[in-house]
Amino acid sequence: MIPFALPDCIRRTTTYSLGLPVSDSSYCHINLILSIANPKCLFKTYTSSSCKMRIPKTLTVSFCFSLLYSSPSRFPQFRSLVPDLGLGLGLGVLFFQEILQPPKALKSLCVRSVVVEGLFQVGASYKMDSPMDRVTSEIQGPNGCEKSQVSCVWASPEGGQKIDIGKHIFCNRAVNMKNIVAVGFDMDYTLAQYKPETFESLAYNGTVKKLVINLGYPNELLDWSFDWTYMVRGLVLDKKRGNILKMDRHKYVKVAYHGFRLLSKDEKVAAYGSTLVRDAFDEPDYALIDTLFSLAEAYLFAQLVDFKDNNPGKIAEEKDYFSMYRDVRAAVDLCHRDGTLKQMVANDPKRYINEDNSIVPMFQMLRASGLAVFLVTNSLWDYTNVVMNFLCGPQTPDGKSSLTLDWLQHFDVVITGSAKPKFFQDENRANLFAVDTDSGMLINTDNGSPMAQVGGPSIELPDQIPDKPYKVFQGGNVGHLHKLLSIESSSQVLYVGDHIYGDILRSKKVLGWRTMLVVPELEKEVELLWYLRDTRKQLILLRSERDKIEDQVHHLKWSIQCECLDDPETEKALSKLESLEVQCNRVRVTHQEAQKVFHEKFHKVWGQLMKTGYQNSRFAHQVERFACLYTSQVGNLGLYSPAKYYRPSEDFMPHEFDVLSL
Repeated sequence: MIPFALPDCIRRTTTYSLGLPVSDSSYCHINLILSIANPKCLFKTYTSSSCKMRIPKTLTVSFCFSLLYSSPSRFPQFRSLVPDLGLGLGLGVLFFQEILQPPKALKSLCVRSVVVEGLFQVGASYKMDSPMDRVTSEIQGPNGCEKSQVSCVWASPEGGQKIDIGKHIFCNRAVNMKNIVAVGFDMDYTLAQYKPETFESLAYNGTVKKLVINLGYPNELLDWSFDWTYMVRGLVLDKKRGNILKMDRHKYVKVAYHGFRLLSKDEKVAAYGSTLVRDAFDEPDYALIDTLFSLAEAYLFAQLVDFKDNNPGKIAEEKDYFSMYRDVRAAVDLCHRDGTLKQMVANDPKRYINEDNSIVPMFQMLRASGLAVFLVTNSLWDYTNVVMNFLCGPQTPDGKSSLTLDWLQHFDVVITGSAKPKFFQDENRANLFAVDTDSGMLINTDNGSPMAQVGGPSIELPDQIPDKPYKVFQGGNVGHLHKLLSIESSSQVLYVGDHIYGDILRSKKVLGWRTMLVVPELEKEVELLWYLRDTRKQLILLRSERDKIEDQVHHLKWSIQCECLDDPETEKALSKLESLEVQCNRVRVTHQEAQKVFHEKFHKVWGQLMKTGYQNSRFAHQVERFACLYTSQVGNLGLYSPAKYYRPSEDFMPHEFDVLSL
């Protein structure tokens, strides 16, 4: 960037100073620096020999004031106020509003604050013609941790600042957004985040009714209730044994329940650790709970296992655990097939879907940067239109929105009824239909072109699909999508989804698309990790101490067994060995209890989502393998530059950790 001097008409800076009494004999000095853009120059174009600059139309007034004190011991009463923005911010705003008397047109306030030892600073700026009145604040402590109440879209005047750790985008493989030409999104559980307490309960209740009415299960099931907090993603259902498992990345079973009964270590070893050939833990004997849609059926399966064990004869003897799971899946399919679930959501979307005001600004930013934006969902047009209107359209007080097509302005192509993951296979010969958005009718896009004859050469898809510029389609395959968007290389596509298999694995492994996985549970997990970081360090120290004592015990035992010590030394060694074994057992128990408490902070039953003990969980391993990027909410993409180069952190192996820790 070539530096240049701004003329005096563009910016004026004024400094004010006042004293704040913090005790009977002492003052804290406030320095306030006011910068204001001269309105006379707002619409001028400033030109120099080296650059040309268009001054923005937004009138910007910013001020920064510092509260300085010499030490906490000198003004202890003031030091106690430092973590609280109330004093400093209140004084600054009062000083700005009452003494400087800004114009009424300055509507919105954006606040940044920094707390350091001996210094408390608050900076703020007023901007004219802002879309809404709001206050955004950031607090940074001496350790560099930041907490943000509102994260601003990158393209906004407040964007590009520090992002709350729960909204970070984490990188497994490098993604240069400058090489991306199209960004695609799934809808359900990606753009539309369903409320588990209402939507999953709705799915659960519908499934139970199908089991009783359609599949002949006892009426007692109708009295059951659903705990939507119990199950988590990444679990594996053992259909034959009726067990629910959590495994590490090496597929070792670390936590196992039979129904809701915790299996002992011996029971786990007997079931999963005493075979000559390791189990693959895949279909058809196992079911993978890798999507939020599956949590209700997993919970219902556990309830049925307990019910069958505790109530002999109430469920037919010929129905084993495997058959019960198959019935649960059939009941779930019936709920989706008859349209009951989607009709309930369509009638009252606010009850079942979280509102997200970050989605539309993100779409606008992506399209303004020159990227194509597309939607690929398994939902059909009628339901897609309802959900996208709720997410992108204006809302009435009751949460309902009139159905319009305004949301389509954010997309270049919308494909409904895609039947993922088969959609990602180019050899999938599903027909592509254009959707008449007014009537919902499907229109054949090949205009009656001939079919390939038996034994003859295959027929290429038409270059233009179709002649009329339709934007919404149904069915088809990835080849159709690439032609609609004029994609020349699959690495030019970034696809954002929530399903590790339906969205991420196929699009990454088969096509080579760049992928971003949405993991809503991640926000709470990383925030807890930050909060418990000292506890985690203590666990590492306890484990290191345990290893050290165990090594000493083994050395003493070896010395005694090899008879290399005389009698007095042997007696001393035995005494020391007894003491070390007592100490080792104490440290082991302390370590195990502390680790259990640590994991229960994340989830009372299953612990950390991304960890199983000290190993990455099976779910974390899949995220690492198949997702280039992962984050907690789809709107987080709007907090970063659309030209950002996402770079992964350096990989470390155990021998490197040992060297780096020296």
